[in-house]
Amino acid sequence: MSIINETLAPCSKCGQQHKVTVYRSINISENPEVKEKVKDGSLFLWECPHCGQVNLAKYETLYHDPALKVMFWLIPAGEISETQMKAITMHTKAMGGYTLRRVNDMGSLMEKVLIRDAELDDVVLEMCKYVTKLEMVQKIVDQEKKDAFMASVFHFYKADDEIITFMYGQDGQMMGVNVGMHVYQDCSGILERNPDVRPEDGFAKIDAEWLAVRLA
Repeated sequence: MSIINETLAPCSKCGQQHKVTVYRSINISENPEVKEKVKDGSLFLWECPHCGQVNLAKYETLYHDPALKVMFWLIPAGEISETQMKAITMHTKAMGGYTLRRVNDMGSLMEKVLIRDAELDDVVLEMCKYVTKLEMVQKIVDQEKKDAFMASVFHFYKADDEIITFMYGQDGQMMGVNVGMHVYQDCSGILERNPDVRPEDGFAKIDAEWLAVRLA
């Protein structure tokens, strides 16, 4: 079920404390209207009634879509121990057929929801991002800029039958890059031939860092 609470939070501009609505658990079957707010990020934003500043509310939440059999757990870094995570993993093993993911920030949660709605595999998409970066970085001459580009974060934005669009930050601006769906299919084939590059049990944190460890 959805668990909705109120908590006090300070405004990042004027410092005044105000009541903020937080979703500790989100069940999309019970509250389908919340999905769009997760996808556009507005669920985590609140406006200070004193000065008008728009603030980001950072908190732990569990996103659950029973129809799609997914659970995405937003846990800000360092707020849960490995022992706790292992205990939760053992409990969730009984939930057959579920895709379980863990993320550390709002943007990553938004991305996971968008990926699942597009009926794509987030592991395959991480490989697509990596392959796309390798191709794009060949056009950069300066080694320092090469390293910075490879460290940049690509986010899934949208997809259709032919094109996948990723967004990334560069020189203070958001940039987009389109890749053909054939790249996704090729990366899917690579992963099928390399079963070790698959998520572990429980709430796996699937991102560029996770992939780099398995490709090392």
